[in-house]
Amino acid sequence: QVQLQESGPGLVKPSQTLTLVCTVSGGSIKTMNYYWSWYRQPPGKGLEWMGTIDYIGSTYYSPSLKRRTSISRDTSKNQFTLQLNSVTPEDTAVYYCARGNGVKSYNYRGQGTRVTVSS
Repeated sequence: QVQLQESGPGLVKPSQTLTLVCTVSGGSIKTMNYYWSWYRQPPGKGLEWMGTIDYIGSTYYSPSLKRRTSISRDTSKNQFTLQLNSVTPEDTAVYYCARGNGVKSYNYRGQGTRVTVSS
């Protein structure tokens, strides 16, 4: 069974770049028809899709975050990475990586990592 584990800093200063890594085990990120996504959930709010990288490396982004977001992958490490630029306190959230069969869907998700943006 696939497992996903997020890693990264728990605290980021405003205007900095947040970088999170998702390490995948139990399956290859190159497996056909699997899509690998990042989501986040700010305190008291719903789950927000941020973006997806698919099995051939194509990327898809939320229109509201596209200008600040980049998703990449390292197939040798079976990892994919989220970069969010110019963070503000509004980017404080629990961030999740996930696997699904489409751009905005998932059936497996990591436990999440809490990120606070504060000076």
